Amino acid sequence: MFEVTTQHTSPIPAGQLRYTQLHTHYIHASGQHRLRVTTLAQSWATTEGGGENKLGAQGWMEVGMSFDQEAAAALMARWAVHKAETEESFDILRWLDRKLIQLCQKFADFRKDDQNSFRLAPNFSIYPQFMFNLRRSQFLHVFGASPDETAFFRIYLLTETVTNNVLMIQPSLLAYSFNHPPGPVLLDVSSISPDRILLLDTYFNIVVFHGETVAEWRRQNYQDNPEYASFKQLLEAPQAEAKELMVERFPFPRFVDCNQHGSQARFLLSKVNPSSTHNQQGSFGGNGEIVQTDDVSFQTFMEYLQRLTVQS
Repeated sequence: MFEVTTQHTSPIPAGQLRYTQLHTHYIHASGQHRLRVTTLAQSWATTEGGGENKLGAQGWMEVGMSFDQEAAAALMARWAVHKAETEESFDILRWLDRKLIQLCQKFADFRKDDQNSFRLAPNFSIYPQFMFNLRRSQFLHVFGASPDETAFFRIYLLTETVTNNVLMIQPSLLAYSFNHPPGPVLLDVSSISPDRILLLDTYFNIVVFHGETVAEWRRQNYQDNPEYASFKQLLEAPQAEAKELMVERFPFPRFVDCNQHGSQARFLLSKVNPSSTHNQQGSFGGNGEIVQTDDVSFQTFMEYLQRLTVQS
């Protein structure tokens, strides 16, 4: 995320290490103010010959191999929130776009002016998706939220772990159905199906979303009929998982139990990738669910990213 070099007239001696020191100030449970200092020693990336401290192909490869896309996403989210205190949301979004394009120009594999040749290594592949979801998050878009809510969300982003930061940026989505065992699915509107139950975890909210058919069966109380014991188990599974998530979470998240086409379905629809909207039909062969939004889909976002990265 940051390129650190020395002056051209002061070459880095072979074998010399670079040091990064982190100072953490905190209040212990005993009431004591403590300072924890962590020092990391790492090797410099390989530079080109000729006495100038410029990274060559081998140096950039070494930097790329050490890239942690989850940590980078958490860092960029915190940096963006810090900038949001003094800058407009539009300017921050443009800044995030520029940083992402610069990263891809450095580390993506592509041929000039050939958009179809664009490739990202596995340890970079999800990072654009993190940035796409960060741009749409409540951390940068404050419309419809009070100043207190915005401050609440941003404070926890700045203080929680990387794992929790990533969950805030890109929520997890699990699907429950008769046809498949419970498991993660794409955070996309195409994952919505009438015979599915979805469990969305945004860190601040836990949403149990019932597809149209499942909601109708539940309305008719099929779960109370012993002949439909399997349906009862299907209903109970996401509820039990939601309770486990909420017990271990602080602050305690809001729990939302909703149905497809219901008013509270907005808690899920606002987080999924709008691959099918009133303006554009999705490419995943979805189940007819449409998101009413003017936001671009992740597919469109990636097309623009690839085009701007490979252009001469």
